[in-house]
Order: sequence, then C-alpha cells, then structure tokens
Amino acid sequence: MARILAIDFGKKRTGVAVTDELQLIASGLTTVATHDFFDFLADYLKQEKVELFLVGEPKQMNNEVSESEALIIPFINRLTKVHPTIPIKRVDERFTSKMAFQTMIDGGLKKKQRQNKALIDEISATIILQSYLYNLKN
Repeated sequence: MARILAIDFGKKRTGVAVTDELQLIASGLTTVATHDFFDFLADYLKQEKVELFLVGEPKQMNNEVSESEALIIPFINRLTKVHPTIPIKRVDERFTSKMAFQTMIDGGLKKKQRQNKALIDEISATIILQSYLYNLKN
C-alpha cells in the first residue's frame, strides 16, 4: 500500500500529515511555506509513494463553504494538473485549528510553543487525516 497525504492549506503556510504505508497511523510530517509546497511535494513523491491526497474543506457552522475556499480551489486545480494520477478527496476541517491548539495544551506544551502557528497547521493536517481514517473504518 501507499501512503495517504493530508494537506491543511493556508494562504501563508500549509500543514502536511501522512499515514504509514499500511494506512493505520496518521503522523504530522511538516509545515511548508505555501509558495514552496509544490517543490516540497515533488521531492517527497520522489521518495514515497502516495495514493491519495486529502485536502481540508473549510466549512462554516451552517455547512456552507467558508471564504477561504476561494483560495483552495486554484490550489486543488494545480494539484490535479501537476499530479493527475493521484486522486484528491476533501475532508471537513471545521474546528481542526481549535482541536490542534487543545491537543498542544493537553500535551503539556508551554505557551510559547503553543504560539507556533506552523505546529498548529501540522497538527491540523494530522487531525484531518485521523478523522478520514476513522470514518474509513466505521
């Protein structure tokens, strides 16, 4: 099996998480400057096989897409164009940033560490991936 790669797209930073090859465990990989993401991805795909991209889908409480979706659509279009053989699925990412922050608190990270927005993005991508894996099994 190949890995699943989850993407928490942001205007400045993009969080990335991956599964193990058996697709059992979700792990944060890194946070990349968004303008460097496609270079990062090309390098990563030279080393690892990925069978699916998960991209967070920001929704509002009333289930409508959020304003940031306008930035994500061109990103997805480019991702499809650059890597046409790897399918893309969308995953609801509501509350992932809040959950990531709470995870940092629960993990005992100090206030200064919790202010690291790159870490929040990476943890958010991991939560997106974990929720996908959980829903896949149930």
